[in-house]
Amino acid sequence: MNQEELKRSQQADIIIRNHVIWSMGAGFIPVVVADVLAVSALQLDMIRQLCRAYQVDFSETQGKAIVSSLTTSTLARIAAGSVAKLIPGVGSVLGGVTTSVFAGASTYALGQVFKTHFEMGGTILDFDPNRLKKMYKEQFEKGKRVAQEWKKEAEQEKSSEPPRKRARVVMNDDAEVLAQLRELAQLHKEGVLTDEEFAAMKKKLIGDQ
Repeated sequence: MNQEELKRSQQADIIIRNHVIWSMGAGFIPVVVADVLAVSALQLDMIRQLCRAYQVDFSETQGKAIVSSLTTSTLARIAAGSVAKLIPGVGSVLGGVTTSVFAGASTYALGQVFKTHFEMGGTILDFDPNRLKKMYKEQFEKGKRVAQEWKKEAEQEKSSEPPRKRARVVMNDDAEVLAQLRELAQLHKEGVLTDEEFAAMKKKLIGDQ
């Protein structure tokens, strides 16, 4: 691997890590099903950014089809965790934790599959979900552990930063995450999500300021 390839691989790792952490945050969105939509939007944006990193043409239609094909079973598990939030008392907490872990693992697996495919010279147009489903499932199991480790690291990094530096990082993260919320913002604009629901999603994705 030459320097350019190494740099591209490291950039891809950062993209995947950030989206895994954001997906885990989306898992705690209190609005049922809206968390699933948020995770799907983040995963599609991750693919868009990976395409940019590997200089591969991005197709939103193809991207959505691939995400749907690979993540159908795991999104069903995320949805089950989302519905669990309706249970009075501890339902919101347990459902949020379950959804968060599955969301992070799914995003991690999806990112690793695309990274491997692109590094082998593939494009989004010749991506074969059926051939890569086994790898996705393997990476999903690994992602359960990795996602939780990354989330803890991110929380420790954030808490150990000086106040001024932390404020700058939060501002930068806000700009990045808000850009990734464009699909959810469209749902809000179309009236699918109420002001309160969209505010809750946004708060969970970008963190308390």
